[in-house]
Formats: sequence, C-alpha cells, structure tokens
Amino acid sequence: MSNIKDLADYDHPVSDLFQLPKSAAEWEQYKLSDEQLAHFKEFGYVSGIKLLEDWQVDLLNQELAEIMDPNHPAHHLFYEFHSNESQDPNSVLFHSLGHWRIAPGLHDVLWNPAFIMAAHQLLEYKSVRFWHDQLFCKPARHGGVVAWHQDYSYWTRTIAMQHLTCWTALDDATTENGCLHYIPKSHKWGLLDAPSLTGDMNGLMQYLSEDQKKEFKPTPIELKKGYATFHHPLMVHGSYENKSERSRRAFVLNVFADGTISNTDDELLAGVPKVPKGQKMEGKFFPLLYSKMKQNVQR
Repeated sequence: MSNIKDLADYDHPVSDLFQLPKSAAEWEQYKLSDEQLAHFKEFGYVSGIKLLEDWQVDLLNQELAEIMDPNHPAHHLFYEFHSNESQDPNSVLFHSLGHWRIAPGLHDVLWNPAFIMAAHQLLEYKSVRFWHDQLFCKPARHGGVVAWHQDYSYWTRTIAMQHLTCWTALDDATTENGCLHYIPKSHKWGLLDAPSLTGDMNGLMQYLSEDQKKEFKPTPIELKKGYATFHHPLMVHGSYENKSERSRRAFVLNVFADGTISNTDDELLAGVPKVPKGQKMEGKFFPLLYSKMKQNVQR
C-alpha cells in the first residue's frame, strides 16, 4: 500500500479534467440565473444543470468500474463501501463514500467550476467546503430503491444546517431506471426522523403529519448524463427500483458553508480523525472548494 496515493492530500485538481477560472469575470459563465435561484428557494431544488461533457462522463464511468472492485489496491481509503446495500435480496444497490481519495477524476469533480459556483450561490454566497461524496449505482433489471429521506437527518453531527447536495447523472436517469424523485416544498417541513436509507421505500411515512401526507406528491427528476440537480438538506427525496434494461449510475457531492462545526466527539466519517465537538470542520478531509473572499465574485 506504500505506493497508493491518498488524493485527500491534494486540495486542488490533480488532472486536466477541468480548468479553473482565473478571474471573477471568467466565473460569470457558470452562474445560475435569478430564476433558478428563486426556484430553489421556493421548491427546495433546482435541476437540469449541465456539469459534464460526454467525454468527462465516460472517464468517470471508467474510474467507477475500476473502483467498484472490492480488491482495488486503494480500497482501504473508502469511508464506506457497499457492493450491495439493498435490504431486498432480489435487488442491488452499490453505494460508497470516499472515492474522491482514490480516483483522479472523481477527486477533481469537487473543483468543477460549474459545480462550485452553483454551490456558492445556493449557499447564499458563502464560502464552500467539502463534506463527503457518494456513489449510487443501480444495475439494469434489479436495481434497488433509495428510500424517502432528508439528507440532514443523517448529518446532525454537523451544525449549523447550511448544507447542500448535488446529484449528477452518469447515465441518462429516467423514471424507468430509477431516477431521483423530490417532494416539492418539503424542505419547509422541518427536520424529520431518519428512516433506513435502503429499506422500505415508504418508511418515512410513519413520521409525517396528515397534512404532509396530503402534500406528498413525488416529482420525477429525469436527467441526461452529465446533468445535475441540487437540493436543500431538508428536501424529502428518494428513488425507485430499476427494472429497465439500462443501468443508472450517479455520483453525489455534499458540501456545507465554511464555518460549519462538529456536533459530536465521535468519528464523523470512518477512518477520518475526530473533530472535537464545537470545533470547525476543516483540514485535508474537508477542503475549502471556493472562497468568496478570494474570488470576490460580484452578485
């Protein structure tokens, strides 16, 4: 293992997958519109944001195929690795955290300018710090569900709630192959209890009021590969099984505003040094992706 590089040691891109803008003017092309920002505020999400070209998607899918091997030489760098996290014995859901430490492309997507500019805006123009990544892969014909949930219900070990999730398609995501679904405006419901993420699709229902159940109207978020959707940390979302003939692969980037602190003395991510309760989330495992002071972007 001595020749294995931990890419968490690099707080900058390590490949030529993306070119970072060199001035505030160059960042402008990546800005979300006022209409997109308003949609996020009202409904809790904004979708259809192009983050990747086809050649970049192809490269990431190649890396994904390599690191899904449990015998990969850098396997020990994962925070979590589940060849199948589904609780249904007849379905499969690959789920991992920490692959940014292993594959150059999956490391460098953190510094995709289209991603970090959108994150900066959606976090109310605060500086953006990395939290953790995820991969979700549903194979054709027997892909498992991701149950209805709110991301922050699993993240209360960090405060204040100033988090954001970006879900990016590595295959065309459709209702047939298990695309993401949202419950619009559910980010205004407050924090709910956390169900089992890969168990009963409707496990969250037991925690909802009668009024919330009446408003529970799933909206499918179909995306072409290379396109992303961003959502609020309290947005209720999930994805149904994949019974189609096509796979549904996606990666997730979770970030929070700089200044977020640890809310526990326990381990935050497997294998990552503890951040004492009350201490700022920072250091090599939580790199600063975008500094509003440094870039001085005009609103």
